[in-house]
This record gives sequence, C-alpha cells and structure tokens, in this order.
Amino acid sequence: MNRFLIVLAAALLLSSCATVNITPDMSAAELIQRGQEAMDRNRYGVAIQYYEALHERNKTNIDLVITAEYHIGFIHYKQGKFDQARAELTAVLEHYNSPDEELYPQHFKKLSVIVLNSIQEKENSHALFKRKFNR
Repeated sequence: MNRFLIVLAAALLLSSCATVNITPDMSAAELIQRGQEAMDRNRYGVAIQYYEALHERNKTNIDLVITAEYHIGFIHYKQGKFDQARAELTAVLEHYNSPDEELYPQHFKKLSVIVLNSIQEKENSHALFKRKFNR
C-alpha cells in the first residue's frame, strides 16, 4: 500500500510539472481555454505555461496581458504562495491606474481585489491562531 501511494504521488508530481506542447498557431482563446482546463484539473504548472505563452505572445494587447497576469496570480494564490500572488495581483491592479482604465476588463480588477482581501484575511487568521496557541 505504501509503495502504491509513493508511485501515485510521484505520478501526480510529474504530471503537474509536465511540459506542454504549445504550438505557434494556437490562438489566444485556445491558450486561455487550455489554461482553464488545466486549472480545473489542479494542473497548476501546466496552466501557468499556457498563461505565460498567452502573455508572451500578446504583450501589446493589454486585455490579454491582464488576463494572463490575473490567472497566474490566482494560481499562485490557489497554491498558497501568498507573497507571490499578492505581488502579481497588485501588478494587475496597477494596470488600472491609467486614463484608459474603463477600457480594460473590469472583472479582473474586481477579482484581484477579492483575492487580495482573501489573502489578507487568511494571513490575519493565521497570525491570530499562532498568537492564541503559541503562548
């Protein structure tokens, strides 16, 4: 039984770190869709590869840049990498400090604020727990 669990854990680890075949002809919509499908399967490493490709290929399209950056930050949040997620989602919000703010996808602004508030709540609750039980 222990051997099975070790093999299963190794397989999951390898599949989450797998490299994906991102072809030059993949559209932005396809990269987003595949990134979301990987996220839905908790294959965060794969999802990040799709969103990084989206970001790299569309540096002049602010909507797609924001989309990629938000999703990468959200993945790091899901992984519990709160410092990294905070930095990435704060960078997303910085895009909105622009005269063209109303032209950008507003849902990523709202979602970034929600996730940043959630990070703060989790960290506050963790700090409270530590103070309460580490006397």
